[in-house]
Amino acid sequence: MEIYNKVRRACRSILLLGMLLVSTMSFAQTTRTVYCMGETVMDILFRGSTPIAANAGGSALNSAVSLGRVGAHVEFIGEVGNDSTGMHILDFLKDNHVGTSYVHRCEGMRTTVSLAYLNERNDASYVFFMDTPKDGPSAVAPDFHKDDILLLGSFYAVNPRNRQRVELVLNKAHEQGAIIYYDINLRSPHASMLPQLMPAITNMMSHADVVRASRGDLRTVFGTTDADSVYHSIIAPRCKQFVCTRGADAVTVFTGKGKTDYPVKKIRTVSTIGAGDNFNAGFIYGLIHQGITLKQLANELTAAQWKSLEHNAQLFSQDCCMHLGNYISQELADKLKASSKN
Repeated sequence: MEIYNKVRRACRSILLLGMLLVSTMSFAQTTRTVYCMGETVMDILFRGSTPIAANAGGSALNSAVSLGRVGAHVEFIGEVGNDSTGMHILDFLKDNHVGTSYVHRCEGMRTTVSLAYLNERNDASYVFFMDTPKDGPSAVAPDFHKDDILLLGSFYAVNPRNRQRVELVLNKAHEQGAIIYYDINLRSPHASMLPQLMPAITNMMSHADVVRASRGDLRTVFGTTDADSVYHSIIAPRCKQFVCTRGADAVTVFTGKGKTDYPVKKIRTVSTIGAGDNFNAGFIYGLIHQGITLKQLANELTAAQWKSLEHNAQLFSQDCCMHLGNYISQELADKLKASSKN
């Protein structure tokens, strides 16, 4: 009997250890990484002639910081100058729980600085001071896992200088089953380059699982603000999921099943810098929070899933607009982290 009890206790210990290992493996397998790829900028905000704030910026960087604040596992892919501004941005990313293993420090390059002038509507116009080397960034791509998420967009994604690295990362993410979220995010200063950029833009859309564009992007890139015609003639043949934002007006989501408009809550803005970037961050937060996979996206989401994604996207975007930071507030981040534990 004593031998029997010893064997039973040993078997129970082995069983508990096995359950612990399975639990740990399961958790590791469901941990998803968000890779945000783009430029780094130091934004100095002005109201009139008075500087009022300075923020580490860049479209994908703003998204990465907001996602890091809510506890997502985030890596930033980009480059900074090997200067004090670049070091400040790297430290800021680390302080906000964003990995920097794929950030290249360029010897002899000064990190880009922008002067952002806010108008009476709190929209910004920019003056950039750039020092970009002719040689592109080093062509290194992470190893993606199934249902990881890659966010990329703006001029960085289609800049001929970055083509080798961007295509390497894009193709690897696609091959390894990551969700690809492409934010077109091109403004009028790049309109003259469109003939050169369009092949890269269409390639991005062909690889993407979700495409987002603002009303301004449609005007700049496609010469119209008619989202329906752009979707059906240009985007849908390449990507079925398209999200069109229009500032304070309704957000429209196009899918293979049709389109849905989502009203936007009216708020009093302080700065609209980062509004679109945080819309992207909130959308990606929603993908992770709901456990939405690449397969589910391909097979069409439910109306309830889309509604939740848009709710989170607007929540992040509007919170960012109500203060001078380029990211969601720490207050909102803490609330979301607390609610996810309950």
